[in-house]
Amino acid sequence: MLYLATPSGPDVRAAMTAGLLGCMTTPAQGNLIPEGALYACDNGKFGRGWPGAEAWYGWLARTVARYGTDRCLWAVAPDVPFDAAGTLIESVPWLAQIRDLGIPAAFAAQDGCDGLGIPWDHFDVLFLAGTTEWKIGPVAARLSREARERGKAVHMGRVNSRRRLAIAEWFGCDSADGTYLAFGPDKNLPQLLGWLEEIRYQPSFNAVLGAP
Repeated sequence: MLYLATPSGPDVRAAMTAGLLGCMTTPAQGNLIPEGALYACDNGKFGRGWPGAEAWYGWLARTVARYGTDRCLWAVAPDVPFDAAGTLIESVPWLAQIRDLGIPAAFAAQDGCDGLGIPWDHFDVLFLAGTTEWKIGPVAARLSREARERGKAVHMGRVNSRRRLAIAEWFGCDSADGTYLAFGPDKNLPQLLGWLEEIRYQPSFNAVLGAP
């Protein structure tokens, strides 16, 4: 599983260039993607970074043109955080346009999305968004399995602890992201890399047993 973060400091950027981490970029981030790093494009809807749909798509097209399609893991379509119905309406028209850029399109799954119909044929990556309780719960786990059975990648957002990383790995996620490295990267980078090493080589049964 690849952990995506913002390039906070020289050691984090070096880890991205080395392939130990991936880079998550947003319209408001402003940082350069480190040389050789894999990257994904969030839309900035969660927080204060949303510039509007047309500006977002222009930024996305420029980012892909600058850094290339081969290094881009995916871009997540505009969503409405914590609103499954609103996300479905907002995201679907953009999924094909993301694919038109030559990159995989991600759909942000929110609480209750399974009851509304998921547009499986229109995206390549299932992005587990929604509330914390939902994204680590049984519905998200089932959707993750279904996504993988359909040949799609799975990503979990807002992952900032060893337990959450283990749950993401248990679900079969290909990637996860969080803000863990944005606060104290010098201290947190070695710890995060250690967590990733642990879950890579150890079964994740501790995830469902509530281990910290």
